[in-house]
Amino acid sequence: MKKIRFVEVKSEIAAGTRGASMGPDAIKIAALDYGSNLFKKIDSIEVQTENQLLFESTGSPYAKRIKGLLSVLERTSTAVRNSLKNNEFPIVLAGDHSTAAGTISGIRMAYPKQRLGVIWIDAHADLHSPWTTPSGNMHGMPLAAVLNEDNAQNKMNKPDKETLDNWNKIKKLGNISPKIEWNDIVYIGLRDVEPEESYLLKKHKVKIFSTSEVKRNGVEKIARDTLAHLSRCHMIYISFDVDSMDSSISKGTGTPVRNGITEKEAGSLLVRLIQNEKVCCFEIAEVNPTLDKENLMAENTFEILQRVVSQLTN
Repeated sequence: MKKIRFVEVKSEIAAGTRGASMGPDAIKIAALDYGSNLFKKIDSIEVQTENQLLFESTGSPYAKRIKGLLSVLERTSTAVRNSLKNNEFPIVLAGDHSTAAGTISGIRMAYPKQRLGVIWIDAHADLHSPWTTPSGNMHGMPLAAVLNEDNAQNKMNKPDKETLDNWNKIKKLGNISPKIEWNDIVYIGLRDVEPEESYLLKKHKVKIFSTSEVKRNGVEKIARDTLAHLSRCHMIYISFDVDSMDSSISKGTGTPVRNGITEKEAGSLLVRLIQNEKVCCFEIAEVNPTLDKENLMAENTFEILQRVVSQLTN
């Protein structure tokens, strides 16, 4: 039985909508409302953010606040690496999803020789680079960063040298680049993809389970097929963006998308996946209570978190 450690990264400088930095605290408030002592039982470390940059100019239009994000990702990777080195199971409670680039870097820094599989439960592919991004928001780039992928074939933008220097530093975090292979990613619930990202997904024949497949085949089969696809990996990281859930549930997130999985499917899927002994780290991102009524998103997310934790500790 592993000791769990919460790694709180209340950063939102990579999102387009304000408020995701409050996600981890909203989850804690949900815990209090449920009378749960989860956050008393489990030790937590808080990663220093750069959210003060929200009050300044965004810098490059193609990688907004990239310099600040580099600092946050460096700190996140160190926290995750240290947790794994202490034989803990890190659960990252993140603001926006860019943090995942730091988490994956930290896992690889702890285990540089191990092959890492990634289960990305998200409505979005997060495969943009400063060259292709339509928005400049870096929470759309974490997987491109760890794949060392610029997608030069689909260049739309002309990022300046300083932006590209920082982008290259993010890609090389932990002095390992790329950190994962295309074949070692499984997407679940993916449904809002830009053409530049579709190009990469098709080119690399990336494994994707759509919402309709989850509903048709059931969580058990999706989990089994996902783990079978990653059977060559030594370790597995699960990243859960709450917008993977349907927009009728996930109002409290920056980019809700219709036709998602239900909170029940999300919870059952995560519990089933986390039973696999290769899973070494779990991340929750993009809860935004400012967009929500009655803290509903955080409550749904807390219930899922509670199920995951009890699976890990029983």
